[in-house]
Amino acid sequence: MLEIIDLTKSYKKTLAVDHVSFTIPTGRVGILLGPNGAGKSTIIKSIAGLLFFSGKINIDHINSRDIEAKKRFAYIPELPSMYDALTIKEHFEFINKAYNVDHMDYAMELATRFELDDKLDKLGDELSKGMMQKVSIVCALMIKPKVVLFDEPMIGLDPKAIKELKELILELKSQGATIIISTHMLEMVKDLWDDMVIIDKGKIIGQYRKEDIEDQEIEDIFFKMTGDQQ
Repeated sequence: MLEIIDLTKSYKKTLAVDHVSFTIPTGRVGILLGPNGAGKSTIIKSIAGLLFFSGKINIDHINSRDIEAKKRFAYIPELPSMYDALTIKEHFEFINKAYNVDHMDYAMELATRFELDDKLDKLGDELSKGMMQKVSIVCALMIKPKVVLFDEPMIGLDPKAIKELKELILELKSQGATIIISTHMLEMVKDLWDDMVIIDKGKIIGQYRKEDIEDQEIEDIFFKMTGDQQ
């Protein structure tokens, strides 16, 4: 479960996020939507522990600032960053040691699914954007997290990798993980989501559960709430 409680963040005199609260229950996929400048990035960085904020964030019922919460949480950023002098396999080994787990077999399984198994000796500075994204996904998921935050995860991936990632997200959900995805690519998540949170001007302007919207399309809800034009 991911709980955001009264999250507020200002940059000097600019209020970026204004008392935002929402919950993504265990075993469900949440999507965080909003136009540019809505406050999504601030919420994402707050959840990931990259910003100071007021309010509270709970990861699997544990305060997000607690080390135990960090062990249960994975973050896949929009712009992945690799260690230039480490190979792909060494990235996996580093994560394995950093989290004090023994999940290299699982990392290799994920690497095979994302067609990295024949590229394990490539250095970080040799990787394309798409390959970096795949490595970032494997590094995040190999710890077997309880809560996973994806920021624009489909950007840079080839169609096969997108299909694989969607299948993996649904597998994680079936295993009881909580997933939250921030994206502008509505078409990519329309078959994945269970809970939708729409942000604009730092406030929540809409919250929906898939089972409650009947036959409405995700795009129609988003454009109606934000006033954007298709």
